[in-house]
Amino acid sequence: MMTPDRFERYFRTLAAVAQEVNSSLEPANVLASVTEQIALALDAKGCTLRLLDKSGKRLLSSASYGLSKEYFRKGAVDLDHSEVDREVISGRTIHIANVQSDPRFQYGEAAKKEGIVSVLVTPLIVEGKAIGLIRIYTATQREFDDLEKDFLQAVAALSAVAIENARLHQSLKTDYEMLASYENRIFED
Repeated sequence: MMTPDRFERYFRTLAAVAQEVNSSLEPANVLASVTEQIALALDAKGCTLRLLDKSGKRLLSSASYGLSKEYFRKGAVDLDHSEVDREVISGRTIHIANVQSDPRFQYGEAAKKEGIVSVLVTPLIVEGKAIGLIRIYTATQREFDDLEKDFLQAVAALSAVAIENARLHQSLKTDYEMLASYENRIFED
């Protein structure tokens, strides 16, 4: 059941994420803030955001909150070895009640060492295509209700927009700098 406190927390978090997305084109700052806000809003142990590499076969660590550096840096997630992440990248939100014993989870032993039990994972989608995912971690076994899933999906949608805006901004900036450099050479000759 959605309590007024819970509703307010989710609303305020969505508003803060929207504000963050609108105020910065620096993806590292935005994503760090987003992972923290999601974890706090959902009373979770931690949160990570991973983006697909250029090959589309690996998920690279991009932002994290609440987890040890050792766990966060355990390595890229290889989609060939992670059934869960393949499902998420295909567009599904996935809940795993116990990652320590679920064979679909690539780093079960690392999760056990970190004290992670349950996860909720949703894709970051831009124009119908997954560019990465957001994962919530809990220290105890937990079921996530539909409202929590909807909240995470809404934040993921805002995050995907922020990432795409930052990528487009960087691309335009690079193009502009190349054009300016080219024009300077022409006028100098």
